[in-house]
Amino acid sequence: MMSDYKVELINDGMQEFYVHFNGPNESPYHGGVWRIKVELPDAYPYRSPSIGFVNKIYHPNVDEMSGSVCLDVINQTWSPMFDLVNVFEVFIPQLLLYPNPSDPLNGEAAALMMRDKPAYELRVKEYCEKYAKPEDIGAAPEENSSDEELSEDEYESLDDEMAGQADP
Repeated sequence: MMSDYKVELINDGMQEFYVHFNGPNESPYHGGVWRIKVELPDAYPYRSPSIGFVNKIYHPNVDEMSGSVCLDVINQTWSPMFDLVNVFEVFIPQLLLYPNPSDPLNGEAAALMMRDKPAYELRVKEYCEKYAKPEDIGAAPEENSSDEELSEDEYESLDDEMAGQADP
């Protein structure tokens, strides 16, 4: 059961799209909205999707310039048992709630987090205010949080479209 995310297809295909993602409650990212680019490889679900933040986010495990995400589960230990629901319901929220400053893509964020956590959280909130408002991603403000669900029909429709692309 996938949450109620806005999805924008790129080039009318199902292999590249944007997902609007709301920062998790009870985190310094709460209130932020990010546009996340998802690219599914031809071998999906046997190979992991590529995930990147389009608008800026201040986080030790996200490259500030490219938006690429350092997520071991996505990048190295991906399993066909995982799907996009796991990415947006578990992996990304866990990444935002529990950053790993010992394996950084953003060294400044990692250093600040380890040295002065309140200052780090303030910087996260400043980035949310500056770069992660609904208007920053071309969306209308939403009252929905990241924990509301799509209808079963919407979820199955997304599944069916993705399942229709088999490898030759």
